[in-house]
Amino acid sequence: MIVPSHQELASGLLPAVLEAARIELRYFRGDFAVQRKADSSPVTVADQEAEAVILEALGGVAPQVPVIAEEQYSAGIIPVVDGTLFLVDALDGTRAFVKGNIEFPINVALIVERRPIFGFILLPATGELYITTGPKTVGHAVIDVRADVKLADVDFALIQSREPDPHALVVALSNSHPSRRLEQELAGKPISERVEAGSSLKFCRVAEGKADFYPRLGSICEWDIAAGHAILKAAGGEVTQLDGGQLLYGNHDGKYRTPPFCAWGREELKGMIHFQES
Repeated sequence: MIVPSHQELASGLLPAVLEAARIELRYFRGDFAVQRKADSSPVTVADQEAEAVILEALGGVAPQVPVIAEEQYSAGIIPVVDGTLFLVDALDGTRAFVKGNIEFPINVALIVERRPIFGFILLPATGELYITTGPKTVGHAVIDVRADVKLADVDFALIQSREPDPHALVVALSNSHPSRRLEQELAGKPISERVEAGSSLKFCRVAEGKADFYPRLGSICEWDIAAGHAILKAAGGEVTQLDGGQLLYGNHDGKYRTPPFCAWGREELKGMIHFQES
């Protein structure tokens, strides 16, 4: 199976992701229908149209690599995978999108041997762009999503996770899913500040050194977090299960859902912060 390089993926995907972003912005805060999927989660025409554009691009950039995409999966279109695959969430945070909240990123990740090696996150409403430009580098930029932007035109700043202060840690938390159990787990830990963000942006906040860790005590779909995992890993961090074990992708039998996990800005934090498994 031929797997494209980071640069080939970034260059080949950028035009399609920009088109998907413009589709979403055309519907954003407009009059559109909201349907319910079998799991009761919302879906809109913006989700579906944006995903179709990205799938077409992936078919051109990496035709041999199967794709697990949220809306196709919900429709029962599930290709066979062997550890190498793309995970796509073309509109991460549909509930936020429906409510008029700007935090609805586009997520694309490449998984090889069940581990994320490439991540691409674009926030259409603000133009925030995060791309793994290499195995250990992440570029961040703010772009005009309505313009015909080429990868060579993007003025990337390299980002990196930060060295933690074990006595004054910053935790990234969801701004839409409060958890009593998580609050109980955080109690007594040396936390000096909280940073709230939606969807995959919590990984980005850790990757760019604005937070030290992001815990998730419940399950979530793989396409929601794989791009963020890839970006954080390339920026110097890691994502593990709560017991410290590896977080692997392509879990067909588990319906592409993850176990509880924690995203760490630096791996040494695993020895400082511990969570009880339910």
